[in-house]
Amino acid sequence: MARINAYSLALLLFCYVLSGVAEATYNVASFGAKPNGRTDSSGAFASAWSAACRSREPATVHVPNGHFLLSRAAFTGPCSSRVMLQVDGTLVAPSGYTSGGDDGWIVFDHVDGLTVSGGTVDGRGEALWACKAAGHGGCPSGATSLKVLNSRDVVISSLTSVDSELYHVMINGCEGVMVQDVQIAAPGSSPNTDGIHVQASSQVTVTRTSIQTGDDCVSVGPGTTNLRVEHVSCGPGHGIRYGAWGRESDESGVENVTVTGAAFVGTENGLRIKTWARAKVEGAYVRGVVFEHTLMHDMRNPIIIDQSYCPNHGGGAGCPHQSSAVKISDVRYTDIQGPSASKVAVKFDCSASNPCSGIGLKDIKLTLDGGKPAEGTCQHADGRASGEVEPPSCL
Repeated sequence: MARINAYSLALLLFCYVLSGVAEATYNVASFGAKPNGRTDSSGAFASAWSAACRSREPATVHVPNGHFLLSRAAFTGPCSSRVMLQVDGTLVAPSGYTSGGDDGWIVFDHVDGLTVSGGTVDGRGEALWACKAAGHGGCPSGATSLKVLNSRDVVISSLTSVDSELYHVMINGCEGVMVQDVQIAAPGSSPNTDGIHVQASSQVTVTRTSIQTGDDCVSVGPGTTNLRVEHVSCGPGHGIRYGAWGRESDESGVENVTVTGAAFVGTENGLRIKTWARAKVEGAYVRGVVFEHTLMHDMRNPIIIDQSYCPNHGGGAGCPHQSSAVKISDVRYTDIQGPSASKVAVKFDCSASNPCSGIGLKDIKLTLDGGKPAEGTCQHADGRASGEVEPPSCL
């Protein structure tokens, strides 16, 4: 028998690997999913996921071209190996709107080693937005389009999310998440359509992402640590928000968060930290935050810390006119530039009982359109400025 040389052995191994990948690919169409946008394919997706999740080798659930209606999709683990949801088509929510609370539309729970790649998710939120705009009450809160819960080692890549009823992407209770090359879009008038919301999670990175919504581009909730947001474009929307913390009587803190290389156009806010004006909160704090290398254009509040937040007079949260119990410290702003739409471009409205400390301003240039000078205001804020700072520091 002829001896198998190294090249032949490598080729055999390569073919073996390819055959293994092919055997571990589960096309939802093979399980009965219909690409017509009218037939509910939730059952077919569930069956394909179940088969992939049981696979002993890395598996792919493949969604081909076409429009696939899903009433709701809950993908649960733990799985036996890594699983990828590869979407080439469009996932479509039902017409009308969901009822009840936010259970999520597409949900991954306890799935370690998850990848969601490609495709479009269309939340079809117009009906719910119209209900809320009518102002007669009785509207449900809506559904987040994509939720990832209690999972580790997750990648969300090259996804497009449009017209979510509520948040577009939520990451909750996770560790080690990469969100990259994602496009998020909803009208500027759509309520509560945050782009990406992160809470109770660590080691999360959001990079090379475009977000256009009616609410926050990126929102950071309690219990978030080691979050990095880089090269994100935002607008329309409400900017990047930390908080509002202190609404509940017991909340986890937030620390080690970096926002770098962001661009804001026409947003209501730029870099915002807000806390409820509530005097008794256990465990809530914000510290170790870095905002750097950011371009801004035509926004009302480029840099703002608001510890007097109390919409609708508190809604039972024990405010207004209380001093926030949330401690904010070690927040640095470096190389923030652009024209402001309001006279006050930098506003630090901190807590009287827990003043902001360790605030840093370096190389800030925020002016009104036409280069006219803007202003900065400070209440109960301590820190220092260095380099060229415009408007002049009030710290």
